[in-house]
Amino acid sequence: MDRFFTRLATRIATISGQPQTFVLCMFLILVWAVTGPYFNFSDTWQLLVNTITTIVTFLMVFLIQNSQNRDAGAMQAKLDELIRSIDSAREQFIGIEHLTDNEIAQIRDALEREVSDASDKQATADDSVDRLLRRHYLRRLLNSRS
Repeated sequence: MDRFFTRLATRIATISGQPQTFVLCMFLILVWAVTGPYFNFSDTWQLLVNTITTIVTFLMVFLIQNSQNRDAGAMQAKLDELIRSIDSAREQFIGIEHLTDNEIAQIRDALEREVSDASDKQATADDSVDRLLRRHYLRRLLNSRS
């Protein structure tokens, strides 16, 4: 059931995000609006579009949330792997997405204080990038000699 729902949600999310789907929906609303005089703008005519849009919106909320949950979980797994694979990274950050909002805010504040204690934020960022590039270059060099 879980795999089926995941495949279905992914497929519907992909289709619903296409420009053609938007154009189709705009066309259907235009057809509905043009038929208003034919149905004397009756309550049934109005109820039809209201009911359809409410049902579609209700179902799309769950599909969008499912897609966001999967994307966020995959992103967290990738970030955790990056943290795990970098020697100087602090592995205590793995899994912090399970902490409360307050705990995460405290960690973020501490990190910002750490950076603001440095004399030059840009120099700190440049130094971090340089270290990562040197480490990457060193690994490539060592792997090529193996």
